[in-house]
Amino acid sequence: MKKIVTFGEVLLRLTPPNYKRFIQANSFEADYGGAEANVAISLSRFGHDTHHISSLPDNPIGESALESIKKSGVNIDNISRDKKRIGVYYHEKGFSLRPSKIIYDRKDTSFSNIDLSDFDLDSIFKDANWFHFSGISPALGEKPRRLLLKILKYTKKYNILVSCDLNFRKNLWSPEEAQKHMIRMFPYVDICIDAYLGNDEDMPFYNKHNYINTDMNEKEYELHLYEKLFKQLIDKYNFKYIVSTIRESHSASDNTLSACGHDGSNFFYTDEKRIRIVDRIGGGDSFSAGLIHSLIEGDNLEKALDFGLYTSILKHTIHGDSNMIKAKEAYDLKADSFLDMILYT
Repeated sequence: MKKIVTFGEVLLRLTPPNYKRFIQANSFEADYGGAEANVAISLSRFGHDTHHISSLPDNPIGESALESIKKSGVNIDNISRDKKRIGVYYHEKGFSLRPSKIIYDRKDTSFSNIDLSDFDLDSIFKDANWFHFSGISPALGEKPRRLLLKILKYTKKYNILVSCDLNFRKNLWSPEEAQKHMIRMFPYVDICIDAYLGNDEDMPFYNKHNYINTDMNEKEYELHLYEKLFKQLIDKYNFKYIVSTIRESHSASDNTLSACGHDGSNFFYTDEKRIRIVDRIGGGDSFSAGLIHSLIEGDNLEKALDFGLYTSILKHTIHGDSNMIKAKEAYDLKADSFLDMILYT
């Protein structure tokens, strides 16, 4: 069992039941999550000693959020409390050709006002093995950025491996802001996650136009881009590994999922799996948790990508932000010779 520390905002998620639209809703299902907390919950269920750093309001909603994390085995001793508010997001679940929608309400929350003085970082990190954060946290304000940079310095002090899910969100900050702040954190990052190929405005860290090659089919070209861009980022920022999931959306209910990664010398790509979706939110966080678990267990990057993919596949079948599975379930799914038949039916 390894000690893993995560850092990020815990959110209240409100979803109209039965695939209703917001305009139809007269009730909402309440869940709690958040990118980094989702990773901590998954890793706790995989058997690791997980500790989450955050801040929540000192009221019954904050208490409910704490309990939702604690019941999955995550240590909550380093979640401070204040008189502010919890971040909220509203989720309209898509179906078939109607896409999902998300509306954020996370201004002036407890996390955006998180206070560095509330945390004894030596106590938290002196026996830790791994630290995980995402690009969402520094996008939420100067105080989270200041604490995160302080934390990253402690990871170097205690020789702790660091993973970062880029999680660029253009509704939280601009590509220029993301570049300015995230590049300051890259020297501390060992494993970079979610370096996806989106539209140009979604890619603040690299330029895909350097690698145009029209002699390939669409899939070959996509993988060619990932390989070249990943090597570019490893050379530029000295990451140990850089990885991403690759998603093809056929509809809100039907996607194809795979993963790829680079270790500085070799590029790896998993098989594609077509999946039916109960709930897509948290799929990327589940991939991150599976990847981290596999690497901690001593697997190479190729095996870790594979395990991360299967943990993410299972999350897509589970309602809520968090992946409520044990590691054995992902290993069993991977070993099932009937997997492709199951996923396509």
